[in-house]
Amino acid sequence: MSQRIAELERAAGVPLVTRTTRSVRFTEAGRRLVDDTRTQYDHIAASFSSVREMAGVARGLIRVTAPMAFARQQLVSRLQGFLHAHPDVRLQLEASDRLSSIATEGLDLAIRHSAQAPETHVAWKLCDTQSVIVATRAYLKRRSTPATPADLVVHDCLYYPRSQSSTSVWSFERKGARKSTSGPHTLAVNGPFSANNSEVLHDAALDDLGIALLPDFTAQAAVQAGKLVVLLPD
Repeated sequence: MSQRIAELERAAGVPLVTRTTRSVRFTEAGRRLVDDTRTQYDHIAASFSSVREMAGVARGLIRVTAPMAFARQQLVSRLQGFLHAHPDVRLQLEASDRLSSIATEGLDLAIRHSAQAPETHVAWKLCDTQSVIVATRAYLKRRSTPATPADLVVHDCLYYPRSQSSTSVWSFERKGARKSTSGPHTLAVNGPFSANNSEVLHDAALDDLGIALLPDFTAQAAVQAGKLVVLLPD
């Protein structure tokens, strides 16, 4: 502390304290400096106190991106309890199937469908999901029920386009089977309709347009209601 005071005195060009062997007291210049800067230091102290309080109370803006169907069907219904519990938090949701960049687009959190957490981000597993192949009973009565993945080649398949191609590739692995050296069985499928949104494909399947590959959470309600049938469950 004595060294810091000596540095201030050199900068000011006048003594700021009077020292004795038993005490240190302000000079007139030192007292004036303290009085003139007290307001600024009080403001700094108040700012630090405010920042410390943030450690115990969640507040501020959180920007989240999530797939469109997942956001609509699973996420939005769970936000009410969170926002009521944290009234100082504001949440901005970007519901999009586009893979937005957390690093470059100012996002705080991204919810993704992935078999493996990205090494470049901190990630937590939220839940297990899987894809299901579904169709209506009316479509299956008209076109027959596929018994193997290969049978899908002659069916109207409703798919999510990953490129400009008029076909899409679906991959299959038998549940419980050992991993083969050749990898999963893949085949090209096509049909009268494709869309880059699973909810749209879900509605097209309900309209008897064909067989759709959907996330289980998108198909769940229609399957439980008996409106869609799960195909090739194994």
